Amino acid sequence: MFTSINPANGEKLRDYPMWDAARIEQALSLTASVTPAWNLSPLAERVSLLRRTGEILRKRRDQYATLMSQEMGKLIGEARAEIEKCALCCDYYVEHAAALLAEAPAKTDAAKSYVAYQPLGSVLAIMPWNFPFWQLIRAAAPTLTAGNSLLLKHADNVPGCALALAELFHEAGYPQGVFQTLMIGIPQVEGVIKDARVHAVTLTGSERAGRAVGRQAGEVLKKCILELGGSDAFVVLEDADVKLAAEAGVKSRYQNAGQSCIAAKRFIVVDKIAAAFLKEFQVLVEALKTGDPLDADTTLAPMARFDLRAALHQQVQDALSKGARALTGGAPISDKSAFYAPTILDSIQPGMRAWYEELFGPVASIIRVVDEEQALKVANGSNYGLGGSVWTRDKQRGEKFARCLQSGSAFVNGMVKSDPRLPFGGIKNSGYGRELACHGILEFTNVKSVWIG
Repeated sequence: MFTSINPANGEKLRDYPMWDAARIEQALSLTASVTPAWNLSPLAERVSLLRRTGEILRKRRDQYATLMSQEMGKLIGEARAEIEKCALCCDYYVEHAAALLAEAPAKTDAAKSYVAYQPLGSVLAIMPWNFPFWQLIRAAAPTLTAGNSLLLKHADNVPGCALALAELFHEAGYPQGVFQTLMIGIPQVEGVIKDARVHAVTLTGSERAGRAVGRQAGEVLKKCILELGGSDAFVVLEDADVKLAAEAGVKSRYQNAGQSCIAAKRFIVVDKIAAAFLKEFQVLVEALKTGDPLDADTTLAPMARFDLRAALHQQVQDALSKGARALTGGAPISDKSAFYAPTILDSIQPGMRAWYEELFGPVASIIRVVDEEQALKVANGSNYGLGGSVWTRDKQRGEKFARCLQSGSAFVNGMVKSDPRLPFGGIKNSGYGRELACHGILEFTNVKSVWIG
């Protein structure tokens, strides 16, 4: 049984039954029966269905946003923006799919030769709770449009969102079985991955989950994309616009209650500007307001689950016990809700968990460095490599620094974000493979060379 709980007040919303083996078999059989025809369907048909998906997302924006707010605590304004972003992703592939999937001629010794991009078959998408619609849409829009079918295993705490997504694609007109939500738990996932009727896997989740899924997919030689955790560096050099950096830093760290893989997590600040930056930063953090996520005046959401909050607090306590200072916050707010006080931990040092681990919640880790050289060394010293940003008034200097960051994305004077027009993914323990842009639609295709003598 899946239970949906509102993290803002601890109240149960609804129970959802978990599928048994017979129901899973029924779903896999259905997808297997429709996938060959869908693989061969005209691209124009797939694009038309995606266009309709975007229209429904906009039409039902408030409905979907409210569901997200209730199930995982997202601020209603952020939830509406998430749905709008999903629709924009649909728009991008509606406009560009034909060009991205077009056969590419190649000059060889043949009379005719070219590269074709053909769907792999059926893809299992294992998705997280922090962006319940966006994470799935950014995977589904290119994957379905490339001609693959898709099976969704969503996070256990957002079953309502999982079923709403199935209804979305059904209403858009996708053939029955081309998209299905599997109401299964973690113990049932390995069997689906290894089923011969599933041809590839994409996961957005923790490093631990990525290692497990990558191993399971590897055992049966199936293509796998892993978008895992991040401990993004937010580097503030001595010539930065302090006000601009502080405002962007607060948004990047505390939106979605800090529960984002590409949130700024390690604030690496040059000593010369540290006091000025922290003064601006702390004022903005202390102004954040907790409350009902459906209230537009609330500016800090609850964490999605009580166990996640408890894990975060252990990391904070570890830092404090080893010499870090809490400039503000540092504790849960209420036993009846999953709110955690917006926190700034100053003087983070090696040996603290906050130095090495991802803090997935509203906690900013401040690391002071003497100069740009040390800032880059600390930024690249993480086992993660998802995103990073650097703040400086010298754009040329910033670009040089960004090119040296060991990460899948690097931003200069801007907070790290995903964009349908740019590939998204990480290196090192942040995973491998890319979503979005041209790379995202080609990941689950067979890049086939055709030679005609």
